[in-house]
Amino acid sequence: MAISEELRRECADVWERQHRHPFVLGIGDGTLDVDRFRFWVRQDYLFLIEYGRVLAFAAARAPELGSMRRFAELTHATLTTEMDLHRSFCAEFGITGADLEAEPMARTTQGYTDFLVRVAAQADFASVLAALLPCMWGFSEIGQRLAERGRPADPRYAAWIDTYASDDFAALARWCRDITDRVGEDAGGQTRMAMSRVFRTSSQYELAFWQMAFDECPRLRTGRIA
Repeated sequence: MAISEELRRECADVWERQHRHPFVLGIGDGTLDVDRFRFWVRQDYLFLIEYGRVLAFAAARAPELGSMRRFAELTHATLTTEMDLHRSFCAEFGITGADLEAEPMARTTQGYTDFLVRVAAQADFASVLAALLPCMWGFSEIGQRLAERGRPADPRYAAWIDTYASDDFAALARWCRDITDRVGEDAGGQTRMAMSRVFRTSSQYELAFWQMAFDECPRLRTGRIA
């Protein structure tokens, strides 16, 4: 079994809770309160800035030129194309670029990004890949599952689904899995254990990020339900 499949299987409980989360389901059927989505977009914008740093670390740590080039391209795409998507969402809600830059990080956003940057700065390349993978692969999987159920009437949610269900995003997730698998083939027992730990931690933070967006929207604070 490829190491990416092994890592995914070990965290199946966490991933399935993401698919069942009311925030994710609310995007899929269009019932998610817009204020919760607005809050998520602002926090995810801040997350992507730090995710770009992690991708840059991955480029620096990549052992061969092809991977270095691809991670450099991903850094650029994250900080431009994907963040442009977030800015376009925000513009529809009357949120300006200045508002985004002034947005404070929620505790979960801070915790997740601190974890990723620490792994990227201190761990080996295999662990950096394992830390990155749950975001790329997870969003692709969520987008595809939601797309299979049809598009909601709200065009903003439909556009979100189309972005992460796209063939291009699936190819990106597949590439990240492939490079993780190649590195994992040569990894010893200690390295595989480290990859497993960081993959699970990132997966747990992915779930926590949905919960944060559901709980901590300033207008709609609620208790934990997932």
